[in-house]
Amino acid sequence: MDNNYTTNPKDIKFHVANYLRGIKTSLKGKAVIDVPAGSGVTSQLLLDSGAKVLAFDLFPEYFKLKDISCERADITQGIPAADAAADMLMCQEGIEHFSDQLQVFKEFNRVLKVGGDLVITTPSYSNLAAKFSYMMFESETNSQMPPNEINDVWMDDQSVSSEIYHGHIFLIGLQKLRVLARLSGFKVKEIRYVRLSRGSLLLFPLFYPLILLRSWLTYYKQLRKLPNLPTAKKKEVYKEQLLINIKPKHLLDKHTFIIFEKEKDVADVSFKLDEIIKPFHQHT
Repeated sequence: MDNNYTTNPKDIKFHVANYLRGIKTSLKGKAVIDVPAGSGVTSQLLLDSGAKVLAFDLFPEYFKLKDISCERADITQGIPAADAAADMLMCQEGIEHFSDQLQVFKEFNRVLKVGGDLVITTPSYSNLAAKFSYMMFESETNSQMPPNEINDVWMDDQSVSSEIYHGHIFLIGLQKLRVLARLSGFKVKEIRYVRLSRGSLLLFPLFYPLILLRSWLTYYKQLRKLPNLPTAKKKEVYKEQLLINIKPKHLLDKHTFIIFEKEKDVADVSFKLDEIIKPFHQHT
């Protein structure tokens, strides 16, 4: 498939292509789900790596590959694939369009094997420029209106599907991605740097000292709470969140590129902590 996007460093497809080339040998013979598959750029890269590709999209009419069939799927309602069918799942520029993101993560978990990778890319909602834009007008960038029914209904064709394809209404940052993943049986494996956000760089000298100070103060304050909970457990969770919040590359990155690893099935996920959760009969 001829696509100039994979040669343009400003496009996320360029960085996804580089990532897939870097793990090409490990993809051979592996089952990989590409959802939403779009026009098929990523599916082609996976196919070229020797992977067995399962492509799904809400609007498969836009899928251009002839060697792979793309099946219609509303991800929030489920992926038409068997349990543990895939070794990897690619969700490129999709999570920000899904209304029920926790359900989507659980569905990703269902179709992935334990130890499988979930690769997600999405516009950064964690860089300084995005944070500033949200503070000013709850918008994605300074040049955009906040999400609305004019700009953020990208597809509403009842002749093709009864579902509406939303725009960036459900943008999500690194912290929320992390917690949704944890609740769904995943752990953070890698957060890859994509490219510099110039707007974030301009804001960095002004805001970073405050972010650094406030983040560390909050971290130590939280460690002193829940005294019955082991400090090691609190550090395990809070330290990961702290580092996500203060690492300059996360605050300056134009795009989010995060890889999760499936640790367990959703049915086996439990975060019950007897130290802080009382049984119902004790709530008197």
